[in-house]
Amino acid sequence: MERIPKSGEFYRHFKNKLYQIVTVAEHSESREKLVIYQALYGDYKTYARPLEMFTSEVDHVKYPDVKQKYRFEKVEPGEISEIYQPKVEVPTQQPETTQILPEAEMLSGGQSTEELPEPGLLEFLDTDDWDMKYNILVSLRDKMTDKLVDDFAVALDIVIPEGPLDKRYEELKNCLRTRQKFESQRLR
Repeated sequence: MERIPKSGEFYRHFKNKLYQIVTVAEHSESREKLVIYQALYGDYKTYARPLEMFTSEVDHVKYPDVKQKYRFEKVEPGEISEIYQPKVEVPTQQPETTQILPEAEMLSGGQSTEELPEPGLLEFLDTDDWDMKYNILVSLRDKMTDKLVDDFAVALDIVIPEGPLDKRYEELKNCLRTRQKFESQRLR
């Protein structure tokens, strides 16, 4: 049974990076199936990989310490926060105490090398309900940064001009309110 990814699904690479499936495409010349997927970290780059390679098993000779069976394994939306913020006990010099570090910091020797996405943004991307999207945006008001405004704007396929953060946030909210009003009433 072949594991064919579907648009919108989340997959974890064996190196513990999270991706979302855009689509499975067909190469116009060779007819080879390609998985198109987007990173949910860093610059959110989009990649294409042959389906056969995407669904293949990890080379355990080359990567003997990897526990994951497949190169990419499907992750349910509820498990996303566990991937980005798992709690792993790491003993310190004193055996009676332990220090809890996110796994990303453990893998990089205690220093996170890549900025992890705001979990609320992932929740925003995962829902199709405009009221829910608006509520998520409002709930993140105190955590809002220029980068987060830009991330939400990209998710909505809009541009919020540079300026004071409060003004940019209000413009983002207004755009979302407009979508909420008109997109939910659209004939489908």
